Amino acid sequence: MTTDAQTERNRWLLLTPALTILTLAAAGPLLIVVVYSFLTAGDYGGVVWTFSTDAWFSVIAERDFFDETLSFSDAHLSIFWRSVKLSLMTTVVAFLVGFPTAYFIATRPPHKRDFWMLLIMVPFWTNLLIRTFAVMEIIRNEGVVNTVLMKLGLIDSPIQMMFTEFAVTLGMFYVFLPLMVLPIYASMERMDFSLVEAAYDLYASRWKVLRRVILPLVKPGAVAGSILVFVPSLGAYVTPRIMGGGKQLMLGNLIELQFGQGRNWPLGAALSITLLAIVMVALIIYVRSAENGETHHG
Repeated sequence: MTTDAQTERNRWLLLTPALTILTLAAAGPLLIVVVYSFLTAGDYGGVVWTFSTDAWFSVIAERDFFDETLSFSDAHLSIFWRSVKLSLMTTVVAFLVGFPTAYFIATRPPHKRDFWMLLIMVPFWTNLLIRTFAVMEIIRNEGVVNTVLMKLGLIDSPIQMMFTEFAVTLGMFYVFLPLMVLPIYASMERMDFSLVEAAYDLYASRWKVLRRVILPLVKPGAVAGSILVFVPSLGAYVTPRIMGGGKQLMLGNLIELQFGQGRNWPLGAALSITLLAIVMVALIIYVRSAENGETHHG
């Protein structure tokens, strides 16, 4: 056996424990979910080991109880659409706030940047449930916003903000904002700001400098931040459950409902794989966008 072949063999032997753990801890549970999605739902939860595609059929369609006619599942499709819509809205709002925040921090003196980054990270170290309740205390009917507006005489009665799509979007935006700021800041910190000065010297307007110089240079960080916000928003459970009050269900809530009160484990498994497929599409778009950016900039 040659030295190169022996080295390669030893390398694989050293990787075997880690690969085994990854296979059992990651691929194993996912495989169980895939198998469950092709089984029959039990009467009181669990599964019956009989092959069936009813769960996948029920993801987007439903059969009338009386005449067996087929139709689209309006409830599931509306939840799919709400999940994608609110996740995109959260991503857009997080970018609109996160980009200038990252720019502000990146343009501070080096010895002050750590302080500003600490302020961004401190809420992220707090429990997700506590952060969600904090947002709820601000916008509920007796919360800070309504109390101030009523004392100023701007409104006569509280504005209903809780249990709406606005509340869910606001909650997810606050929770996931650091995930947008961090990668954009990482890109800006490595950016050569002399290019910005050169653009101003060539009489470029602020808008042109932003569009033609800054945005192309920080595009990888912006795309990474968008993915980091969009993916967890799509599968969020706690924030939509609290801020939506059970009226603004998203995919994570629907999946939990099927494994819990619905007692339809195969449908819950099929919905989980559907969510995974949507996430994979988002990641593929990110990878292709990053590759195109590298090719464009050489």
